Amino acid sequence: MKIVILDGYTENPGDLTWEPLEKLGQVTVYDRISYEESPEIAEKIGDAEIVVTNKTPVSRETMDRCPGIRLIAVMATGYNIVDYTYAREKGIPVVNVPSYGTQIVGQYAVSLLLEICSHIGYHSETVKAGKWEKNPDWCYWDHPMIELYGKTAGIVGLGRIGQATAKILNALNMKVIAYDAHQSPQGAELAEYVDLDTLWARSDVIFLHCPLFPETQGIINRDTIEKMKDGVILINNSRGQLVVERDLADALNSGKVYAAGLDVVSTEPIRGDNPLLRARNCIITPHISWAARESRERILDTTVENIRAFLDGSPVHVVN
Repeated sequence: MKIVILDGYTENPGDLTWEPLEKLGQVTVYDRISYEESPEIAEKIGDAEIVVTNKTPVSRETMDRCPGIRLIAVMATGYNIVDYTYAREKGIPVVNVPSYGTQIVGQYAVSLLLEICSHIGYHSETVKAGKWEKNPDWCYWDHPMIELYGKTAGIVGLGRIGQATAKILNALNMKVIAYDAHQSPQGAELAEYVDLDTLWARSDVIFLHCPLFPETQGIINRDTIEKMKDGVILINNSRGQLVVERDLADALNSGKVYAAGLDVVSTEPIRGDNPLLRARNCIITPHISWAARESRERILDTTVENIRAFLDGSPVHVVN
């Protein structure tokens, strides 16, 4: 069985091993192939029967050019980079990794908030640059320090990751409220369920942990921001398209939104004309919430199990 990995570097930059996959077939690994539709993708797949991808797209055209494909394994939870409907028509299962980064993504979301509140990285750099050594006072701070105790955190999307975030916020003694179209007893133990307008109005900090659907695209926009508290903080390490970026940039520059911590943007890699690059009090990191070695090991382990189950005739985690 020929297995081709289209964009292996992000998953495994050298600190993991492909050996478990190599036990299942003849593996060819490409570190990087185009993240946009390109004839190169089909050329690299060739006559491989199993295609493993993270963000390299597998389109209708690619599948037509590679009739040997029997399985497409996505090394991520999101699978919109595959034309999974057309794959179903061709009898090709598409499998994903439904849960691998719950704890680390929740941890990262709160880390973004803590950096906004304490500016730890910034102040460390000023100390190393000599500012403390030369300071006339015994201490200094160049940005306001914010205590989270007693403040209200609103979570949009109280699924697995939202609940992981809520547990940390509860440990910080914050009041946690949440909106989710599908409420659960587990969620109710961690947060008070409210409607969206109530969440916008009451929250000092808002976390986005919801999927990207037509009804959630652009959920953060000029109108919803207007309903929020002055000085609200926004954290998004879910999907960049949840935010109308021009509206958020305007709100940051006006001070309506005090700060934003973002690990995702609408187009990735980020483009130089993204208005958030020049917005006030905006932290942007390059979509790395998921990237701890432990979570990448889980991705690889699950991908191996997905392929093994397919070869055994009982595919799991099929999304189409």
